[in-house]
Amino acid sequence: MSTTVTASQVGITPQRTRRRPNPAPYLFMLPFGLLFVLFYIGPIAYAAYSSLFQMKRSGLGFGTARLTFVGADNYLRALADPGFVNGITRVLTYGVVQVPVMLGLALAIALVLDELTTWIGRFARAAAFLPYTVPSVVGAMIWGFLYEPSLSPVIKLIHQWHLAQPDFLSGDAILWSIANIATWQWTGYNMLILFAALQTLPREHYEAARIDGCNGLRLAWHIKIPAILPALVMNALMSIIGTLQLFNEPAILKQISTSVSADFTPNLYAYNVAFANNDYHYAASLAVMLALVTFAFSYLFMRLVRRYSGV
Repeated sequence: MSTTVTASQVGITPQRTRRRPNPAPYLFMLPFGLLFVLFYIGPIAYAAYSSLFQMKRSGLGFGTARLTFVGADNYLRALADPGFVNGITRVLTYGVVQVPVMLGLALAIALVLDELTTWIGRFARAAAFLPYTVPSVVGAMIWGFLYEPSLSPVIKLIHQWHLAQPDFLSGDAILWSIANIATWQWTGYNMLILFAALQTLPREHYEAARIDGCNGLRLAWHIKIPAILPALVMNALMSIIGTLQLFNEPAILKQISTSVSADFTPNLYAYNVAFANNDYHYAASLAVMLALVTFAFSYLFMRLVRRYSGV
């Protein structure tokens, strides 16, 4: 009778074969990582570094300009700069109105199109998304043409009807004229994200709700909107970030309206400080401050959403 002796019984520890790590995932990630560091992390790091310096001249200002380390002086100057502070306040006022209106329109359109399964629904989705395909600079130029009293066919038509001629480029209206451009361009984009989220919901839930007596409005309010709340929160977060980075629309309208000043928005102010005043180091500090403000408001928004909705 033969007896089988295992390796553990005689004190021999079997050697485990070590698998070599597969480098394929890292190789696939390498192009993205290099581009991310080169075009995202790199500029941010350079801006933060540049913001710690100033070009100063010796004597009465006639000497040679030298790069001088000033630490947080540029940031303290930005906090006391009325142009920067007023720009932040202006875009926040703009966002409080524009973002809810845009997201409300996007949600309403998405809910309506979710019920349309014929070719009309497909055509309506394409038509609503079409403004997003227009570059923002081109869109601002088109709307600038419609706002200009001497060129706008809309204003001329209003004048022919003997109605009060609106001035969309006046100081009181220019902010909301810009909000109209952004709403026109970005509503379709947000609608498409919400519509895609609606398409992932199980249709059995709709049928069960209709059997229980839910009409269209109650179905949307109690089932559809809560189910796509994460997508709605994501759209709101991206809209807040876009609001604080507002640049193209005021930069274009500045060419035809004196109501848009060089410090109308923080981004526009930083651009003019850098390329009109040649103060690149202070502009870098403004850019870093704007990034910090954007992060702070985004973080505060997410905290409030998680506290009251659990998303």
